[in-house]
Amino acid sequence: MKENTHIVIMAGGIGSRLWPLSTPSYPKQFIDILGVGMTLLQLTVDRFLPLAAPDHFWVVTSEKYVGLVREQLPAIPDQQILAEPEARNTAPCIAYSCTKIRCRYPEANIVVTPADAIVLKTELFAEVIGKALAETAVSDAIVTVGIAPTRPETGYGYIHAVSAETERVVDVSEFREKPDLETARAYLADGKYFWNAGIFVWNVRTIEAELRRHAPQIMGIMDQLAPSLYTEGEAAALAELFPRCDKISIDYAVMEKSDRIRVIAADLAWSDLGSWGSVMSHLCADSSGNAAIGGDVRLFDCERTLVHTAGEKTVVVDGLRDYIVAEKDGLLLICPFANEQRIKEYSAGK
Repeated sequence: MKENTHIVIMAGGIGSRLWPLSTPSYPKQFIDILGVGMTLLQLTVDRFLPLAAPDHFWVVTSEKYVGLVREQLPAIPDQQILAEPEARNTAPCIAYSCTKIRCRYPEANIVVTPADAIVLKTELFAEVIGKALAETAVSDAIVTVGIAPTRPETGYGYIHAVSAETERVVDVSEFREKPDLETARAYLADGKYFWNAGIFVWNVRTIEAELRRHAPQIMGIMDQLAPSLYTEGEAAALAELFPRCDKISIDYAVMEKSDRIRVIAADLAWSDLGSWGSVMSHLCADSSGNAAIGGDVRLFDCERTLVHTAGEKTVVVDGLRDYIVAEKDGLLLICPFANEQRIKEYSAGK
């Protein structure tokens, strides 16, 4: 199975909720956010290495991030770093990468994953993905990865399964958008609702058929692009054709419409690190609940405060409770955790 497995990593996001650490010029997937010596992109590759050969990894990213991908993943062949000329959401991204894979690997079994999440239970993760790949190798199922919820989270979409069983592929009833708190509590109590991690497993023939069925406009563009793939004219053809694709997520384009969707869920200690609060939850805190990453950070009379600084600066913080202090490249954020949902506004200058 491993020889037919391909891993597609989507690495084009800008991570604006982690400003100023994550910026459009250097977003979070290319940063060692947790201070572990590896960036989120490198950690993503590392957790999939037990499942696929190194030369079967593909990274889809923005043209402006190709250099960062090459620098951080030198083992990835250049032709497998796919540069989008314009962001068109995940459906065109997936259509392009899977079309290119199909041209040379018509039997490919594919995992598509974001580049900017973490998984702490990596051995269990490999087992879960292996079970999903075993299912898609012999069927036309699309298998999503669900995360067993640990709290009534309002920031994630949910997958409603027909069964509360975990670590086994089961049918999906429906996808649900991000809920309000009362609804999230009901989901948690029900036991059959799982967080949507945005990780998908399918055979290349299956996703092509489902895209043709549910997103024919996008696949029409891919058909025009196909003759140029793996040629010197690919970049020019992509620049002309890709921006014409409908701008739509794979969830809306396929997942919510297809009758082939299944899910395998588990408690994987997963997080999308989509906020400073989620970063804080994965750091070692002192007896007062403070955590720090960066240079010489000195905290006095602080509680539940996160300090994240780039370089070897000395930072002194006194008297803060439940605050974020983050600094990078001359940008400084001092913000209570209670207001972290406004960070996108701050980064945009609003």
